[in-house]
Amino acid sequence: MVSYMGHIDLSARQVDSGRATQIRDNVAAVVEEIRDTEAKAGRSCGDVRLLAATKTRTVGEIMAAIDAGIRLIGENRPQEVTAKAEGLQALCAERGLNLKADDGVGFHLIGQLQANKISKVLPYVGTIESVDNLQLAERISRRAVAHGLDVGMLLEVNESGESAKSGCEPEAAMELACTMASLPGLKLQGLMTIGAHVDDEGVIRRGFEHLRTLRDGILQSGESGTENCRELSMGMTHDMKYAIREGSTIVRVGTAIFGPRAFI
Repeated sequence: MVSYMGHIDLSARQVDSGRATQIRDNVAAVVEEIRDTEAKAGRSCGDVRLLAATKTRTVGEIMAAIDAGIRLIGENRPQEVTAKAEGLQALCAERGLNLKADDGVGFHLIGQLQANKISKVLPYVGTIESVDNLQLAERISRRAVAHGLDVGMLLEVNESGESAKSGCEPEAAMELACTMASLPGLKLQGLMTIGAHVDDEGVIRRGFEHLRTLRDGILQSGESGTENCRELSMGMTHDMKYAIREGSTIVRVGTAIFGPRAFI
């Protein structure tokens, strides 16, 4: 069990008005920054979706973000998915929103997934962004078929080459994506990466640019199941402007919406 989960009630549904206002104002500021960057990059308004990264955030805080207009949330840890899912489903239903639905609030897993946690998260998340090897994809496929589900999937690629980061090697991504796309119960929706942890804009942008090139190559391959590989989940609070300029369709933002984490 993750240590901070013993110190915070992640399922708490209440949030005080001051905190809710803070989150609402932060969401508005991030959306404005995204739209401004889209315009400067010559992209259409709304090309980029904002995913609220909700690690260590309570149900009440997440709902404050949803009430502020967020329609895509992402959890890093399966334990948090299961701790929050019931409350999120109930509160979304009260607002006429369907959690996990494309026309409601999309629910993504953006962190690593262990094989023994697959069945625990499949009932709740619609897309797993962190699939980086064929063995994991095959296991998700088998569980999805057993549950009668179609699960969205993004292939995670380690564009920075940093050993501390997960993701497949860029050289293996094309073949791996095409193989994963053919698996039953899975829908290949795109690619995901974490930007290089450096201060050099050129280095960061080259990684994002390469992911876009990979995505385009997969789309153009004509391989079965690759026709919907359109998403580029890249860019976080500190580098989302670079990612948007390089074609990102989803930016994953936590700190700029919720503030610094109280727990790691």
